[in-house]
Amino acid sequence: MKHISYASIEKAIQVIDNLDDVQLENLYEDYDQAQPELLGYLMSAALEYENERLEGLILYYYCLISEAFKQEGLSLGKITEKEIEEFEQPYSEMLDAFFENDDEEILEDFCDQPELTRFISIEISEEDEDGTSLDDDTATQLFIVSIAMICLMAKVAQ
Repeated sequence: MKHISYASIEKAIQVIDNLDDVQLENLYEDYDQAQPELLGYLMSAALEYENERLEGLILYYYCLISEAFKQEGLSLGKITEKEIEEFEQPYSEMLDAFFENDDEEILEDFCDQPELTRFISIEISEEDEDGTSLDDDTATQLFIVSIAMICLMAKVAQ
């Protein structure tokens, strides 16, 4: 599996952050049509956690991470409901071990995209340019959802 480089992440940020609302909506719709099962799975987390703020963050990072794969020159195969179901139990077990041991190696061994996982870890822990930061619950929830997204996308990247 080819790793997403930090340069591709930076390019993706430039693309996403320079879109107006209409362009961002169009990009989201394109990515939604490409991965409806994945996006449905990810968005269900916002409902499950009962966190409206998480919904917008998931959409933003979904577009950004999808764009990072594109910038790296990788296309994504369609993620199926079956792949998601097969992913959930091992992912849950990995998360339990990761949070219990606070060991980055557990995460790295499970999700072979070190730059993307490092990027998400930094994003959830640092303040935005305007000085705002995520509350602990939202940061943890976004981390869990984003790592799942990265892992699933990496499995079907080509």
